[in-house]
Amino acid sequence: MDYANRWWNSNNPAFPVFDVDCTNYISQCLLAGGAPMRGYPNRNKGWWVRGGTWSFSWSTSHSLRWYLDTSTTGLQAVKVANASDLKLGDVISYDFQGDGRFDHTTIVTGFNEIGEPLVNAHTVSARQRNWRYTTSPAYTDDARYIFFHIKDSFT
Repeated sequence: MDYANRWWNSNNPAFPVFDVDCTNYISQCLLAGGAPMRGYPNRNKGWWVRGGTWSFSWSTSHSLRWYLDTSTTGLQAVKVANASDLKLGDVISYDFQGDGRFDHTTIVTGFNEIGEPLVNAHTVSARQRNWRYTTSPAYTDDARYIFFHIKDSFT
């Protein structure tokens, strides 16, 4: 959480910056939390950033969504049914159009007074924003979410 709150409104110069930077920022947060990188140099495999290049799962929302859903070593996650099942450091993937293509990623950094997750994000920098994103111009009534609990131990 320290990393997420330190860099929510700026870019860490140790990492690349993208016009659509949400997943890059979430990947940095996960790395700071101890998640191990794997798969270099194959951009289609694993989750990593190194030497001025990166995997698609490091930088692209839809790719990170699939990586979290299928990884069996290193960085791993478990889908949970509800936002209320999330903990600090967990990840939400957003499909704003409801078309099956996930286009945004956030990280849980707190909870409001009734226990709902608050999230940090990049692209449009956000700190402690309501997880639903209903005030975002990207939001539609067709929005779908996937809630990922990040496993605490990495094997």
